Amino acid sequence: MPRAPNAARNAPPKAAAPSGPARALQQLGLSRDIERALHLPLRYEDETRLSPIADLRDGQTALVEGLVESAGPAGGARRQWVVSLSDARFGEDDRSDADERLQLRFLHVHPAHRRALVSGARVRARGEVRGGFFGREMVHPQVRVVQPDTPLPQTLTPVYPTVAALPQAWLRRAIESALQRADLREILSPAHQAVLHALLPASRHWPMLAQALQQLHHPSAPADPDALLDPSHPARQRLKFDELLAQQLSQLEARSARSAQAAPALADGGSLVQRLRQALPFALTPAQDRVVAEIADDLARTQPMHRLLQGDVGAGKTVVAALAAAQAIDAGWQCALMAPTEILAAQHVNKLVAWLQPLGVGVAWLSGSRQGRSRDRERERVRSGEAQLVVGTHAVIEAGVEFARLGLAIIDEQHRFGVEQRLALRRKLEQCDGPQPLQAHVLGMSATPIPRTLAMAHFADLDVSTIDTLPPGRTPIVTRLFAESRRDAVLDCVRAELAAGRQAFWVCPLVEAVDEAEPPGDAAQGKAGTQRSAAARPRPGSAARDRLAELSNAIDTHAQLQQALAGVGVGLLHGRLPAREKAAVMAEFAAGRLAVLVATTVIEVGVDVPNASVMVIEHAERFGLAQLHQLRGRVGRGAAASVCALLYGQPLSAIARERLKVMAATTDGFEIARRDLELRGPGEVLGARQSGAALMRFADIVEDEAMIEPARELARRLWLEDPAAARRQVDRLRGGKSDYLNA
Repeated sequence: MPRAPNAARNAPPKAAAPSGPARALQQLGLSRDIERALHLPLRYEDETRLSPIADLRDGQTALVEGLVESAGPAGGARRQWVVSLSDARFGEDDRSDADERLQLRFLHVHPAHRRALVSGARVRARGEVRGGFFGREMVHPQVRVVQPDTPLPQTLTPVYPTVAALPQAWLRRAIESALQRADLREILSPAHQAVLHALLPASRHWPMLAQALQQLHHPSAPADPDALLDPSHPARQRLKFDELLAQQLSQLEARSARSAQAAPALADGGSLVQRLRQALPFALTPAQDRVVAEIADDLARTQPMHRLLQGDVGAGKTVVAALAAAQAIDAGWQCALMAPTEILAAQHVNKLVAWLQPLGVGVAWLSGSRQGRSRDRERERVRSGEAQLVVGTHAVIEAGVEFARLGLAIIDEQHRFGVEQRLALRRKLEQCDGPQPLQAHVLGMSATPIPRTLAMAHFADLDVSTIDTLPPGRTPIVTRLFAESRRDAVLDCVRAELAAGRQAFWVCPLVEAVDEAEPPGDAAQGKAGTQRSAAARPRPGSAARDRLAELSNAIDTHAQLQQALAGVGVGLLHGRLPAREKAAVMAEFAAGRLAVLVATTVIEVGVDVPNASVMVIEHAERFGLAQLHQLRGRVGRGAAASVCALLYGQPLSAIARERLKVMAATTDGFEIARRDLELRGPGEVLGARQSGAALMRFADIVEDEAMIEPARELARRLWLEDPAAARRQVDRLRGGKSDYLNA
């Protein structure tokens, strides 16, 4: 009986995993020819001219050609390799002047260099000239052996961003080869190019794509390297607009794809929503009523909602979310609300339980700290549908959580979740299909208002609802700046507020001495991550430890304030406390049994204590604008006048000084968001840095704002009139980054 064929032996061979430079190319995101062609130099080297050795000056970077007179190891504790070079323009009898000699010093010499750099060899060396004990020298120059007739390059030599495993010479060859193969033909038709010229007259002077890349990769010798690197160079302007156009097209594509999907129509039946409105102890503001109506209209449609609800700190977004949840529940579907930290999620649970549970709504609570039978019981309530509203942290997207009928997902402070976590939630929504493949509606919420520029560039596929007024009764917060030397004045301010029956927050950047900054909470890590001991954390280097040692920390500050404010309760709250301990401390502070709460940035969002009227932030220069604004928003929630004291250390960097000036000048969250965009860039504001890739390769949405509206208009026309060209433009410039839009 014949043997069965060996399946493993007959299986097709697996493709070998790339290694070395090929793997490094993939790590840089340069898998395709077009991606390599669009990988621009970060600087240029001029190898088109030789400098006579006698004319070299200290500090000059130059290219020389010479003959090797001698080569060998140098003395000293570290064995070095030294090559003596004489100017190749002189004959054997003329090489006597020391000015015509140069030493090449290699601290670590490659064996190939030892074999090549022998007496009599003609070499070209490029490096920085400096004076040495034995005369002028270049340390670790770039060298290659040449012949007397070896021609000089006719263009500047590009130097590309790279990694250790990808040498410049290898990368240059890969890019040069890709430029020959990549399809660089113009995508816009003559008619659409005419539209572009009308929308953006400066585009008439831009080169074609192939010409632009040729200029940037192989600039002719007379070209000015500084001009080539200037963002205003026509070739770079061309690439910026191409990228912005692709960005707008990819957002139109994302919106179109969502409109083709089906979602449950969560019609506003009115019963639960009206009962909730009547039970609220306050009336909604006109701005809240407006956004509630916008969301209600979206939920009633059969296409999935993809809306962002934005509003300043304290604008009242939670009650809007509660009314949206009530509409979904009234229609017979479940709602999930995910928050980035356990403290914020707990605040939501407390409010939503108080509002909805008396109306007969079942609420489940999922978090990283809830384990064992308690977690299993809550998951079963979610799976069976008994829990109509599910509130939690990242635990909501864990593999073991299954919904019976998920119709609406609300993501609070959505930018604080990493891109992968947001995508994980969307994948979970896709798995929750009923008899028909239905998508859940999605509502993102953010207390960091989005500047108009950022909204046009990165949120064109979203519907945005804005609560642009605060509820009545809120008093303005006065922000004052104090140098660290005036710490006693800040303490006096706190004492005065405590004497009037108020409470105070005192925020520190660190948990304990010579520690790393507080992690962002349990948005990016589970229970084990938040309760990990200090000894288990990676320690900073000695220089960083010295800087951290100078910073205030919560544990020491708590002990100091207990002495300075004797007779009042001073609590301590940070991310390493167990969840029950954190909840207990917050409950004590909210009830007024603690007068001062010393904390890290775990209180940045979701803490609502109307009686707190003072916020002290130590080393405010170390925080970003958005974070300072969020922290300041923890006070000013009652009728009493509130103050935010920003204690700063010196010396201040220019950016830190600018941040503090902005905080002192305005409490307008929209203005702060605009300035934050200018100072930090869109990746941080969007929470996109965790994706590991820049949102834009060429364009800067602040500097290039004038291009965004023309790109939007041309994208709309191209999408309607030439979908195939639109798809090619997205594929060329965006590649795999379009998935980010789904997050």
